[in-house]
Amino acid sequence: MENRTPYKRLIVYYFSGTGNAKQAAKWIVEVANKAGMETQLLNIAKLPKDSNLSLTENTLIGFCYPTHGFNAPPILLRFLMQFPKSEFRNNAFVLNTRAGMKMGKLFTPGLSGLAQILPAIILRSKGFRLVGYRPIDLPSNWISVHPGLKPSVVESIFARCERITRQFALQILNGKKVRRGLYDLPIDLLISPVALAYYFYGRFILSKTFIASDACNQCGLCVRDCPVNAISMVNEKPFWSYNCESCMHCMNYCPQRAIETPHGFTALIWWIAYTVLPGFILYLLQKQDFFGITENANWHIAIRYFIEIVLGASFIFGAYKLLHTSLRFSFINKLITFTSFTSFKWWRRYRAPGSS
Repeated sequence: MENRTPYKRLIVYYFSGTGNAKQAAKWIVEVANKAGMETQLLNIAKLPKDSNLSLTENTLIGFCYPTHGFNAPPILLRFLMQFPKSEFRNNAFVLNTRAGMKMGKLFTPGLSGLAQILPAIILRSKGFRLVGYRPIDLPSNWISVHPGLKPSVVESIFARCERITRQFALQILNGKKVRRGLYDLPIDLLISPVALAYYFYGRFILSKTFIASDACNQCGLCVRDCPVNAISMVNEKPFWSYNCESCMHCMNYCPQRAIETPHGFTALIWWIAYTVLPGFILYLLQKQDFFGITENANWHIAIRYFIEIVLGASFIFGAYKLLHTSLRFSFINKLITFTSFTSFKWWRRYRAPGSS
């Protein structure tokens, strides 16, 4: 890279669960280092709350992070909301990693939703100028839904994304504007309701989809290394609080492969919470003719939504606590683990190549 960058300093903040966003941030920093720039690579999950940011006129700020539920991770959004305003109208870029896949020789992209839109709006409101707006389709890592990709597929996706990311870094460091993410804006806006539903509701429900099997040896690594401090040891078993962001770090890095998604239990509880429970309560209300629910269709719909959203969530949280308590019994633990797809040996885990 020719040393003609208008910047003297680069600061890249990142948040990463399985290492994808961290690796993308490293590629960008490596390009900047070759240009002779002063660089900082900072993990927002480990920054002290009282850390001060010192900006100069020729400092470029970057943010690299995964896409969670078609949105930016809540930890990143909170960090940006508390981020200081730019006195010098500094340039900034956002780069989100999303669920890349591969079918034969065809690389398939993930979806961003609000993952770039919201951070960009927050940064603009704080006086930053957006010069980079780019998604990177690194390997999908949501192991609760699908097995980790084959190593050969991961390597080919990584090689492709490394070229794209380094090219992106070259362009923005040379003073160019890269707004590739705008190409996906129509689709991103179309799925934005899903992103909002995940942020305000879905992520709390999904936080109750992790357990530790009998393979757990209470090493405590999941508790120690959780990026958002959402795991604690309760009755000698890891317990996931509603703060969990489903970043998949614990499941993919557990040395015992002890962390599972209880698919059978989850399907049963969700069916009861969102089908059986609302139907049963509505039946009782109709039988007693509360609020004139028999004649009023609007009341019927409103009450059903209330039951599903409020009572459904309460039922799931309660059922999860009961499950966690019951897991100390070996028979129940083995039964729940048996109904989990993640317990099968062929259900691969995932971590970014080179991560530890």
